[in-house]
This record gives sequence, C-alpha cells and structure tokens, in this order.
Amino acid sequence: MKIKATFELERELWKKGIEAIAGIDEVGRGSWAGPVVAAAVVFPKFFKPSFNLFDSKMVTQSEREEIAKKIKEVSTVGLGVIGLDSINKLGIGKATQKAFKAAIKSLDIEPQHYLIDAFYIRGWKKANQTAMKHGDRLCASIAAASIIAKVYRDNLMAGLDQKYPGYNFAAHKGYGTTDHQEAIRQLLFSPVHRKSFNLVPTVFPELLI
Repeated sequence: MKIKATFELERELWKKGIEAIAGIDEVGRGSWAGPVVAAAVVFPKFFKPSFNLFDSKMVTQSEREEIAKKIKEVSTVGLGVIGLDSINKLGIGKATQKAFKAAIKSLDIEPQHYLIDAFYIRGWKKANQTAMKHGDRLCASIAAASIIAKVYRDNLMAGLDQKYPGYNFAAHKGYGTTDHQEAIRQLLFSPVHRKSFNLVPTVFPELLI
C-alpha cells in the first residue's frame, strides 16, 4: 500500500517562521557499486502540491521520472554525488555524510532547517535538524529528495551499464542481487565495485574453505 507523504512537519516549522526547509535523502548507500547520491529539496513556504509525493521505492521508474520533473518545476534542488575513491577511503558512513553536505551546499539558497531520513548531519547543530525514521515515507520534502536522488543515480548506473556490459547495472543499480552476484562470479569485479565493502567472502564463499 502506497502511503502519501505529507507537509505536516513542514507546516509546523513554517508557522514558527522557518521559511527555507530542506528535505534530504540519499540513495546507493547499500549498493555494491557506483556512487552514493544525496539530494536536498526546498519547497516554497506553505507550498500546496498539485501532485502526490511518495517514497521513491513505492513508485515505478516512469512515475518517479514524472514526479521528479514536477518537483524541479516548483522547488530548489541540490545534489551531492560521492564517488568510489571517497567511499573506499572514508567508508560508506562518512561518504554518505559528505553527500548530504554536498547536496546542501549546491542549493541556491541556505536552509534554516533540515529534515533528514534517519540520520543527523554530523558536526552541524542538531537544533536545526530533524532526523526521521521512515522520513521518506512520511515527510513530503524528504520523499521529494528520495525521488530526485534515485532518478539521478539510476541514470548514472544506466551509464555504467553501458561502460561495463554484462553486470546489468541498469537493472539492479549495483545492489547485491542474485543476478549481480552471478555476473561477478563470471566476470570478476569491475573498476566501479566498492573495494571497501570486502565483497569477496560474499560472492566467493568457497575461497574461505
């Protein structure tokens, strides 16, 4: 069942005089390959959408692409893309934090409050942040960020599929599906697989015997 995200939390903050509220989410944190991407979305004060917003995982690819276009028409959007070098060097947790901050810094405006799916942004004032469990399902600004980030990253993974044929990155987006594991067993790891994830024991358990 699809749950429509609402602007309930944003309205509470708008009523307090907080105008620029950024919804933030990431995609690709658990993927075995490719970058992690974060998006930040700021809607106008007391915005009332003419379209519904959902967690990006709750809608189809074509629906996501259509909603992403509508979001961009009415809001300010920022993106943070953190590649393999940083993921392998910093670890996925710190790389995700870096993506959050990069997305915010790429906005044309400076937010006064941040609504984030699950995580706080480390090193920033918690008083200016709200971390929400399942925020991408419940909060409209976070849901919008989840859609923007996923559409952007899915397109990047489709490009990697063309560059590294055989892994089917366009289908599984780098996540550890059975098909992806089988492709690695046949082709071995590509240059865009995350070395820091130590995937060898998972894909080649027989090597541990």
